[in-house]
Amino acid sequence: MKYFFLAFPIVFCLSLDSSSQELMTLENAVSTALEKSYSIKVVQSREAIAHNDNTRGNAGMLPVVSGTALQNFTHNSINQSFFNNIREPLVQSGIDNRNNNAGVTMVWTLYDGMGMFAAADRLKEFEKLGKTNVQIAIQNTVSQVANAYYEIIRQKQRLKALQNALDISATRQELAKANYEVGTTSKSEYLAAQVDYNQDQAAVLAQQQVIQNANVNLNALLFRDFETKFSVMDTIVFRNDLSLADLKQKLTENPNLLAAAQSRTLAKINEKEVKSTKYPQVDLVTGYNYTSFNNEAGFGAQKGQSRVLNYGVRLNVPIYDGYNQRRREQNAKVNTIITEYQEADLKNQLLSALERTYNSYQNSLQLFGFEEKNLKIARQNVDLAFERYKFGNSTAIEFREAQRNAVATESRLIEAAFNVKLAEIELLRLSSSIVSEVK
Repeated sequence: MKYFFLAFPIVFCLSLDSSSQELMTLENAVSTALEKSYSIKVVQSREAIAHNDNTRGNAGMLPVVSGTALQNFTHNSINQSFFNNIREPLVQSGIDNRNNNAGVTMVWTLYDGMGMFAAADRLKEFEKLGKTNVQIAIQNTVSQVANAYYEIIRQKQRLKALQNALDISATRQELAKANYEVGTTSKSEYLAAQVDYNQDQAAVLAQQQVIQNANVNLNALLFRDFETKFSVMDTIVFRNDLSLADLKQKLTENPNLLAAAQSRTLAKINEKEVKSTKYPQVDLVTGYNYTSFNNEAGFGAQKGQSRVLNYGVRLNVPIYDGYNQRRREQNAKVNTIITEYQEADLKNQLLSALERTYNSYQNSLQLFGFEEKNLKIARQNVDLAFERYKFGNSTAIEFREAQRNAVATESRLIEAAFNVKLAEIELLRLSSSIVSEVK
């Protein structure tokens, strides 16, 4: 495994001394983000729900037992007369009756067209999908943190380039002032040097603001106070040995693709569940019931108890439902075809993204090599131009142009290194290697 380094000594031109700040490594940043990320916690919670749902009882394989209990009281007044005076009229008040009833019933589905087994497979697949979604969230978080981390390094390196240009402008301004005071240059040249110095100073201040915003972005990903001060490494480390063939081989491990395959499996399981509803359902039904009563009305049974045990088999046969069963089966088949299309489309998108990102990776590597050579030449040109300007052999405009070219070349080199790193991170994410290999 080969790495290239783009490193400049960093001067962090903020009021707070960077030596007193926390040194944040990428490993520490990723670890903190994975621990605190709300999006990861959400998908982990959903995975826990899917795990809890994955039971035989939830699939309908176990009996359902329910118990009931009832105690009923009545307070009555009676005024009754009888035909043919077979007995004296019955007039009573304050009659209290009590009825008690308690029972247990059990229903156990013995056969439902294999629907319960399809339900069990569905619950298992949902749990797998939950785990896959956790991996998707983790990889996306690592990618976001890595991009934000290297964005800070990129901006700090740009700040150093601008600071170097400012130092040269300051030296040029002092030289122009000295020459103006001894009468060897005009005042306009001295003023032009001041304008260029002020322009470079404004660029440095603007870049400091960019760095502060980049720090806020990383703190937000780490769920810390946005004003938390820290320093980062000053080096962009990138690889130049990534192989497209190896990346394509690992693409099958991409969790998004795995999730699409799991969705297709769930659609096929749903077909089985829908089909199962057209078959008869056989249930074992049993129950036990206890009843007691206390009658104070003065006629009929005064007290009584009964205990009843019932058991049997219940058969439910679907006969006709307005062709809705056929419609549901057809829709389930269509939904399976849709998931197959979605999986194929996602695979094509991932392959396309892999090809594009790899092309960008290769192009950025080449640009980095070109700009690295150009920077050496541009710096030499600045040194020569300054020497010529110092001895009056070139104009301020020529020297300023050499200076601008050097800054622009250094900026392009930084951008090339940053783009290589971004492409590397994305390639590792697409190939599901980002968690173990991102540096």
